[in-house]
Amino acid sequence: MPPPLRIGNASGFYGDRFDAVREMLTGGGLDVLTGDYLAELTMLILGRDRLKDPEAGYARTFLRQLEECLGLAHERGVRIVANAGGLNPAGLAARIRELAERLGLPVRVAHVEGDDLTAAHPGALAAHAYLGGFGIAACLRAGADVVVTGRVTDAALVTGPAAAHFGWRPQDHDALAGAVVAGHVLECGTQATGGNYAFFGDVEPRRLLRPGFPLAEVHADGTSVITKHPGTGGVVDVGTVTAQLLYETGGARYAGPDVTARLDTVTLAQDGPDRVRIGGVRGEAPPPALKVGVNRFGGFRNQVEFVLTGLDVERKAELVRAQMEDALARAGSRPREVSWELVRTDRPDAPTQETASAVLRLVVRDPDQRAVGRTLSSAGIELALASYPGFHVTAPPGKGAPYGTFHAARVPQGDVPHVAVLPDGTREPVPPAPETREPAAVPEPPLPSPPAPGPSRRAPLGLVAGARSGDKGGDANVGVWARTDEAWRWLAHTLTVDRFKALLPETAPLTVTRHTLPNLCALNFVVEGILGEGVAAQHRFDPQAKALGEWLRARCLDIPEALL
Repeated sequence: MPPPLRIGNASGFYGDRFDAVREMLTGGGLDVLTGDYLAELTMLILGRDRLKDPEAGYARTFLRQLEECLGLAHERGVRIVANAGGLNPAGLAARIRELAERLGLPVRVAHVEGDDLTAAHPGALAAHAYLGGFGIAACLRAGADVVVTGRVTDAALVTGPAAAHFGWRPQDHDALAGAVVAGHVLECGTQATGGNYAFFGDVEPRRLLRPGFPLAEVHADGTSVITKHPGTGGVVDVGTVTAQLLYETGGARYAGPDVTARLDTVTLAQDGPDRVRIGGVRGEAPPPALKVGVNRFGGFRNQVEFVLTGLDVERKAELVRAQMEDALARAGSRPREVSWELVRTDRPDAPTQETASAVLRLVVRDPDQRAVGRTLSSAGIELALASYPGFHVTAPPGKGAPYGTFHAARVPQGDVPHVAVLPDGTREPVPPAPETREPAAVPEPPLPSPPAPGPSRRAPLGLVAGARSGDKGGDANVGVWARTDEAWRWLAHTLTVDRFKALLPETAPLTVTRHTLPNLCALNFVVEGILGEGVAAQHRFDPQAKALGEWLRARCLDIPEALL
């Protein structure tokens, strides 16, 4: 039986802690170090970079990290796998070879390509298929020390090294599914070790000053233990792992290019201090099509925030809105989209001017930059002495900034030229999954028996339940979990879709689907369309829905006193 494979993470996004690569290489034993640099917004940013410079399109910080740490990784025998190649994995691989030669290191570099389908999507800035881990596995089997990829699934950074190490085949669905779950826990870095954690107040404050990055000890059967290097900050417990498992997921079937992992089969158990064992994961054949993330230029966006202080806030808002609408109409080039939002941050008899003030936010979008730039700024500035008492804005409107849109498409696995470019330059095609299955919805499992009736009192949901939320294109998910069996029995019967919509009125007109995960004592709500055309479109105040779960936890409802 081969020993467990120790896979660490040193990046959860493009811009994460620069020193994490060195910290992970020096903090304890590792076999593989991974880094996740890509997100929907990142692909748009890299696409704009490449418009300016055809040689760009990859995560530049990763290359700078390797300048400091490539020798250290080579000395310690740690292989590096990262999706930092972005839109240009071949270009990044070439730069790493140049770096290794300059440093005098015999490092073998490989890359994975084939995800770029931009040519098949006219007008797209970037369109990339989400590849699986078997291209990475081919590179590692060929002796690569560093593997860089473009758009692969986040979990592929773990499934690829594990498949290479243990000799897994595409038909080893349960093992692959276990690695997918481990990869999903690792992918966002310190979110698995106490970062952004709902119950952060239960953790000793000094431990959260600088959470350590996570690692997974992956076993040959796909089971794993999530932990971190000794002496690093943060905490790894069932709660932090549950929170990350629920992040940016949908139903019980978590479909990917290598396997569909059944999240309803996952079991978690504390395995010692800062150690959580993941087991029981079942896998099924992956879907026949791959997801394609399509990023387009959406137009130009601008905004003005009018500050409304003191009395008559509603009437002040009505006045300036009518004035702006009239000015835009007179200009003859009213922006295509105009939206208003009054944020009532003011309070009566406030002790400071700021707490006496509300904000009226005007957001405009249009394909023509002039319609959101000069037209808007002229209309706003000309009101400076002619509007409501106390008129001022947080900042004058600028010329308008470009924004992007995101949508997901599908393409048959066999239509994507997944290729592993090995250290010697050999191009090894990676075949599509030999068996596929369209994932169907999992029937809702039976609920636990409801708790016995008893006295209750009105209190915030967050006193008895954790939550984590995130974005998936224009949709958002909110995972909610209980920490005790009694709280779970209450939560499962209380937090229905109707109750969820009542607590979060912004979701009321939208389609909301509830998924039940009893093994995790969790519910997962998917809210369709709340983020419009994706994070880059800046559709709402919280464009990535990062705090949607915390808003839910702050809402009050009747909770049994026995749980409080």
